[in-house]
Amino acid sequence: MNLSTDQLNQLSINIDHWVPGHSVDCVIFGFEDQKMKVLILKLKGINLWTLPGGFVRKNQNLDEAAISILKERVSFQDVFLNQFHTFGGLDRKDLDSLHELLGDQNKKLLAWLGQRFITTCYFALLNIKSVVPQPDPMSNQCKWVDLNNLPILYADHKEIIHKAFSHIRIQLNYLPFGLSLLPEFFTMTDLQSLYESLLIKKLDRGNFQKKMLKLGIFERHKKKITGGAHRAPFLYSFNLTAYNKLLKDGIGFM
Repeated sequence: MNLSTDQLNQLSINIDHWVPGHSVDCVIFGFEDQKMKVLILKLKGINLWTLPGGFVRKNQNLDEAAISILKERVSFQDVFLNQFHTFGGLDRKDLDSLHELLGDQNKKLLAWLGQRFITTCYFALLNIKSVVPQPDPMSNQCKWVDLNNLPILYADHKEIIHKAFSHIRIQLNYLPFGLSLLPEFFTMTDLQSLYESLLIKKLDRGNFQKKMLKLGIFERHKKKITGGAHRAPFLYSFNLTAYNKLLKDGIGFM
């Protein structure tokens, strides 16, 4: 058993307040070091990772449950959050891992968690530098990992992550990923790296910048001071009025 008696008892008390057989999982995306990353948690005492998730209280709706998960894991609510899919496969539970985590001291809790769960999934986009991830009572680590280098994940959580990434790639022109994932001030190289990570292909630098600047959604700022001999690149930020207006119809870059 990897949870304390007090933690097990608290989970058992909460059972009566949760909707049976329904959970919420959040795929929280960030961008750092020119790579797309996702936030995951490591279960206590087990070589197994999970998505930030939880259950739905009987007195809350699904969106409220997802927002609560975000608040608890990253202490941040003002992020782009969107429901994208429901997973309900018969094989989505992992009873061996649950037993290893919980032990056999609380058979009621183990039976409740071991039932079939249908999970409603959300994805969120946020700036990695703006948050400090926090583990939940069932985990001892919460960290960002490269989307292309995922560890062993619970049940179908890897499938959920891939589904979320596929969804945002399809909806690329309608999602505020640049505004959400990049810092307030960025270079065109930063923006191009983000697009390349999402599109999974290299883009021509000259054509990319020409197309982007033609959109009319950026504010240009003083050159970035690097101290080197090379010309410092301009910094840019989004013109929120122009950006949001264009986003409604689709940015249409790709």
